[in-house]
Amino acid sequence: MPFTSELLSTLRLAAGEVDLNQLDPRATLRYDGDKGSAEEELVAVGKRLAEAQERLYSHRGDPDAKRVLLVLQGMDTSGKGGVIEKAVGLVNPQGVRITSFKAPTAEELSHDFLWRVEKAVPEPGYVGVFDRSHYEDVLIGRVRQLADADEVERRYSAINEFEERLAAGGVRILKCMLHISAEEQKSRLLARLDDPAKYWKFNPGDIDERALWADYRQAYEIALSRTNTDVAPWYVVPSDRKWLRNLAIAQLLTEALESFDLDWPSAEFNPVEQRRRLLEEDPIS
Repeated sequence: MPFTSELLSTLRLAAGEVDLNQLDPRATLRYDGDKGSAEEELVAVGKRLAEAQERLYSHRGDPDAKRVLLVLQGMDTSGKGGVIEKAVGLVNPQGVRITSFKAPTAEELSHDFLWRVEKAVPEPGYVGVFDRSHYEDVLIGRVRQLADADEVERRYSAINEFEERLAAGGVRILKCMLHISAEEQKSRLLARLDDPAKYWKFNPGDIDERALWADYRQAYEIALSRTNTDVAPWYVVPSDRKWLRNLAIAQLLTEALESFDLDWPSAEFNPVEQRRRLLEEDPIS
């Protein structure tokens, strides 16, 4: 069967406690195609996605226009960059704002952890993408003990309140956890070390972080269960198969944009009169 809304619904995380060991990172979600057919389908989805995004972008001058925030989280090598290239890259880049959250600066550390995130929320009419996000502050913060237990606990509630406020302000939030296996991560890291053209993608610190795999998995499970809300649910996307990951997120983004059911903005001029002027009064002709 094609990658339909029915299949997408299986990505949405159920309420309650989360056990990532029970979610298969190589799952195909009953999609009966292969890599080739998925890539063909991605082209077709891309046409819908591009039109839906252009309709959103055409309303960017309206302060009440809708907007979309795509949050990408996942272990190292899970494919956040690949999603941005293969799925988000299908739309007009003028209407996209991508933010990659690195280690906070001294100025950012002097504020609440959401201060820098607030500044990156997309403007009306835009699609925003967070390559890593405010969730780093309850993931790395917990695993690396960069914040004490009480502060980490506070942040779960702060995130939920923040996302609820965004949703109330017209932001459609798509939170995608790119779920890969430890075996696949090792394979991808080795591929980077085996190809000089990929050395730039490799960070020796990734091996140090990999040693904390179980701790990060637990941190993800807690964060997912604590912040999986009705207004900002989590989607856990099997990501060992890159082609399925890209297609799934492109389809999620397409359906989110199409759900706005936007018309093109009405002209603020008389098109008939402007056409007459161009034909009869063109200063060049």
